[in-house]
Amino acid sequence: MNYELRIILYLCTTKNTINYLMGERIKKLKKIRIHREGTNELTLSMLAIALIGTGLWYALDTTIPFWIFVVIFGAAWLMALNFYRCPIRYFNGDTDKLVVAPADGKIVVVEEAEEHTYFHDKRLMISIFMSPLNVHANWFPIDGKVKFVKHFNGNYHKAWLPKASEENEHADIMITTPDGQDILCRQIAGALARRIVTYAKEGEECYIDEHLGFIKLGSRVDVYLPLTARACVTMGQPTTGDQTVIAKLA
Repeated sequence: MNYELRIILYLCTTKNTINYLMGERIKKLKKIRIHREGTNELTLSMLAIALIGTGLWYALDTTIPFWIFVVIFGAAWLMALNFYRCPIRYFNGDTDKLVVAPADGKIVVVEEAEEHTYFHDKRLMISIFMSPLNVHANWFPIDGKVKFVKHFNGNYHKAWLPKASEENEHADIMITTPDGQDILCRQIAGALARRIVTYAKEGEECYIDEHLGFIKLGSRVDVYLPLTARACVTMGQPTTGDQTVIAKLA
């Protein structure tokens, strides 16, 4: 093979690779939308920024205040936009007896813990901490039927602290699997979070891929499983909601 032909083949391969990567990137971006919990906030704040910015531009002789305002509040708006991302996700594979991450974040607890509110015995507890930079939509961690949904007012300790699980404001969703096992999923407000939204309804069938709810700002989600379940994650491991398998039921 002569030198010129090698160059042509190399350029063609490189171009095809770039086109493929760009195509995958575009497909990924098409699967990202804005969560309905943030639509009003983002729209109103964008209008407010535009109005104030316009006023600064025309009311003052210098444009310095305008640019300072745009940089600071524009960056804040982009952070809010990132927070309210809502990727369209589907679990690829059989979901039988699988427990998936109900949220994006980082594993902060994988241990046996006493659950005093409902089970009154030890459970395998897996907790995911969500920073303000994570997607804050929550997914059902398992297929089943919603047994009940309960909301509790409380404090706003930092979400990664052990006492946050019981003392912070939280919402409890009990899910009964097709084979009769009860799984508790707990949405917990953090130091910054001030609103927990739960879409789960008592008596409804629920499935992996469906949204469980949404928590605004830094927060945490706990999952309580039977001790017979096998954890598939470790401390500090990052999770992707509706994608990362965190445990398998016996």
